[in-house]
Amino acid sequence: MSAYRCSLGGETFRFSDLAEVMAKATPARSGDALAGLIAQSDVERVAAQMVLADLPLKAFLEELLIPYEQDEVTRLIVDTFDADAFVPVAHMTVGQFRDWLLSDAADTATLAALAPGLTPEMAAAVSKLMRNRDLIAVSRKIRVITAFRSTLGLEGRIGSRLQPNHPADDLKGIVASTLDGLSYAVGDAVIGINPATDNIPTAMVLLDMLDELRQRYEIPTQSCVLTHVTNSIEIIERGAPLDLVFQSVAGTEAANEGFGVTLAMLKEAHEAGLSLGRGTVGQNVMYFETGQGSALSADAHHGIDQQTLEARAYAVCRAYDPLIVNTVVGFIGPEYLYDGKEIIRAGLEDVFCGKLLGLPMGCDVCYTNHAEADQNDMDVLMTLLADARAQFLIGVPGADDIMLNYQSLSFHDIAYLRNSLGLKAAPEFEAWLTSMGLVSETGHLLDSGIGAQRLLEAAQ
Repeated sequence: MSAYRCSLGGETFRFSDLAEVMAKATPARSGDALAGLIAQSDVERVAAQMVLADLPLKAFLEELLIPYEQDEVTRLIVDTFDADAFVPVAHMTVGQFRDWLLSDAADTATLAALAPGLTPEMAAAVSKLMRNRDLIAVSRKIRVITAFRSTLGLEGRIGSRLQPNHPADDLKGIVASTLDGLSYAVGDAVIGINPATDNIPTAMVLLDMLDELRQRYEIPTQSCVLTHVTNSIEIIERGAPLDLVFQSVAGTEAANEGFGVTLAMLKEAHEAGLSLGRGTVGQNVMYFETGQGSALSADAHHGIDQQTLEARAYAVCRAYDPLIVNTVVGFIGPEYLYDGKEIIRAGLEDVFCGKLLGLPMGCDVCYTNHAEADQNDMDVLMTLLADARAQFLIGVPGADDIMLNYQSLSFHDIAYLRNSLGLKAAPEFEAWLTSMGLVSETGHLLDSGIGAQRLLEAAQ
């Protein structure tokens, strides 16, 4: 007899286990269709959502989607679960939890205290019952404050990563893009480079250059070369000026093995980063990237829908007290998120789930050139995420990353969000921008051409 069932429209729908309920309750996306997990009709999806709504939150503690013995991410989730923090919502069903999250009772302080008592599966489950505006409304109430040389996550502010990638790792090209981004007030979350050649010597050259640039201009931000975590450990041992340790992570042990990483490696890297003590206003030293579809692309999804697995990746991130985390929402391609509608939905889900679990969650608002999406879709998503108070967004020159060959946001887009929505950069960075004559006293961007000239003059 089926463990889960629902009669709807004269038809009875049966679901064999919790994983199937979760998958078929998920708003449609191409990745779940590729995996053969998607609901076969809108009616079946609603039936699964009705089953999910009536399910006690405690069910996720009793029926693990991936067995404890088989997966170290499951073990991490179970072993770090805070039963005391869970008490205020322990009596609720998933549907009741949704209603409570949208109520005034779930305020900023209450949600912060609750985060350690939620599992990723609980967060994913409730998101499946929420419209886009619900995800925004709850995300907006959550503040996660982290710091290194700048303080991120404060009310009324949105951070930005300056991404000056170059297809040949040319230092002059990277510096030119960095100065361009700074002139648009971008870079308070991090100046982060994806190296075209991912090896230790290249990473060390790039780190030295970024640190020299930061010190020359006295910029209160942090730099990062997005190299593998094992490279970062070696780079630290060699004495290079490394601020943040980066790693891409996923929601299953097998998927993380595809990235060449284990939880033990991340623990070692976290401790190594802390040992440097390079932060001035805080010591959050980790930077993680995630993305829906990563486990499926590695054939490591265990029959679980991609959005739930994405939420499980946040348990990995949460364990190492990161400065920033972002989903690269449309980067993996249309095989996983087919068009603008699916990308927008996924970006809102990811920021909601990440923040609900206590993460400083940002987003790379992006798509690949073979997806059914365009820059208008990105305009919609970035504006919605700014309203949801994402921790930070990513900007690249002209919205076109010529090294990774995908489309993201431009430096101009970050300026638009701040000027139009009344948002500011991190306070330390804002003070520097003001001192450089790049923004007004209200935080509004001044003429970027004048700003670029002032940056060049300061370099003399």
